[in-house]
Amino acid sequence: MKARVRFAPSPTGQVHIGNIRTAIFNWLFARHTGGEFLLRIEDTDLERSTAEAINTLLECMDWLGLDHDGEILYQTSQRPAHEAAAQKLLAENKAYYGKTDDSGQAPVLFRIPFETGNIPMVRSAGNAETELHPDENVTVAYSGLNFAGISKKGKPVPTSACLAGFMDLRLFNSDNELLFALNDKLAAIKNGEVFKLRNCAKMTFTRREVFFRDTIKGELSKPLDSMKDLVIIRGDGSPIFHLANVCDDILQQINYIIRGDDHVENTYRHILLYHALGAEIPAYAHLPMIVNEAGKPYSKRDGDAFVGDFRRKGFLAEALFNYLALLAWSPGADREKMTRTEMTEAFSLERVKSSPAQFDLKKLANMNGMYIAEMPFTGFLAEAAEFVGGFAWGKNIGQAEFAKVAALMQVRLKDFTRTEDWKYFFSDDLEYGGKQFNKQLQNTETRAALKAFAAKLANAGELTKELVSSLLADTERENNLEPGRLFAPVRLAVTGVAGGAELDETILLIGSASCRKRIARALEVYEQNNPE
Repeated sequence: MKARVRFAPSPTGQVHIGNIRTAIFNWLFARHTGGEFLLRIEDTDLERSTAEAINTLLECMDWLGLDHDGEILYQTSQRPAHEAAAQKLLAENKAYYGKTDDSGQAPVLFRIPFETGNIPMVRSAGNAETELHPDENVTVAYSGLNFAGISKKGKPVPTSACLAGFMDLRLFNSDNELLFALNDKLAAIKNGEVFKLRNCAKMTFTRREVFFRDTIKGELSKPLDSMKDLVIIRGDGSPIFHLANVCDDILQQINYIIRGDDHVENTYRHILLYHALGAEIPAYAHLPMIVNEAGKPYSKRDGDAFVGDFRRKGFLAEALFNYLALLAWSPGADREKMTRTEMTEAFSLERVKSSPAQFDLKKLANMNGMYIAEMPFTGFLAEAAEFVGGFAWGKNIGQAEFAKVAALMQVRLKDFTRTEDWKYFFSDDLEYGGKQFNKQLQNTETRAALKAFAAKLANAGELTKELVSSLLADTERENNLEPGRLFAPVRLAVTGVAGGAELDETILLIGSASCRKRIARALEVYEQNNPE
């Protein structure tokens, strides 16, 4: 069967990386299998699903190259179909009206089916016995069971669940005398009779559970006695997510549902809804959550969490796509940086891990740096120039001068916002100070060597890489410094930072005059801050 998957976001503003990771996995699965990747926008939250929010989502998908098949389905357009499905369930006694509120409105609830013999994903889980608090009444109705268990301190714990969870229910008093047998009263209960029982100390029943095999997590199950009948239409007549989601998946003939594992609980209920609506149940694959270092769901508090954040900071779409694809999926052979074609060919749900995936911004930045390094230089130059032009110091820089710096720094750039660090190539306005600065300049011998190096630059004439390297080496030898000892002090003096490109190329681009000026200023600042 041809795979049909969907990405069904609820646009409410910015697009979280967890949501777009779901879209990427659906897209890769569809393209790998030759199936279809559909887009459904669940826009029923009219206050938050604005045109702006929807456009943000579509721009994000377009930027990442997540092309979809067919027309976009907007969920609001399907409301008549959702309402019709609810009416069908009501007519077949698979749903019922709940309590009427003060305004006279009543919600519609889907009834977890009591007869499950023809549902392949419901099975017996053996006999169960539960102690009850005898001071609390037990109410048995077709809409569910209300009772009170007992806490460790002996207090009542009010509980309610669907009637379907208590097949063969029997209630006993503290003398173990039978007070109620569901099988004897089931017909009356289905006709609307409600039983209220006192002094119940124990109940026994046959436990049943709904289960399914998740492609990623393996077999999952949930006891029916831990479930409640669920609202599918609000009192105001608007469909709830559960009904709308299942109806739209049926309409779009979705046969693989790939979504976050925060939806596992919904899946148990959706399986029963599918069956009640007479539809074939799709295959499910629940993706693990993206978490922070503490194992908590990754959010804005942990750093950039939205696709737009990364785009604005100069992360490349292909790098972000590649990195997010590896959050819980492994192509094998320790491969990481991959083309989209390679990822498509290698992708399989069976290789998706079930454990949470930790988001590592440093790893993403390193991968982005690899993609930046491979950009055609003309494209890189244009992108870098756009970012630098946005900085206060980035005005009126000569194109040829900027191109030389860009050529040197391309392979070292992690994201384009870091072009702000290139300021030292174009401006003598540097800030000196800090622990590293003071450490490197604290020795009298080092400061003397810096002055000597500046003097050599003044007398050197036109600089070349080879000449700069020679001048550094000569200065170290003449001042009894170990080879390489002068590099860090010189770099801090001429750039104001501790790292960067090769020192000889950096000095060559900054120029002799500026380097001498900066060395003098660095020594002056040090001496002012550290008077003898």
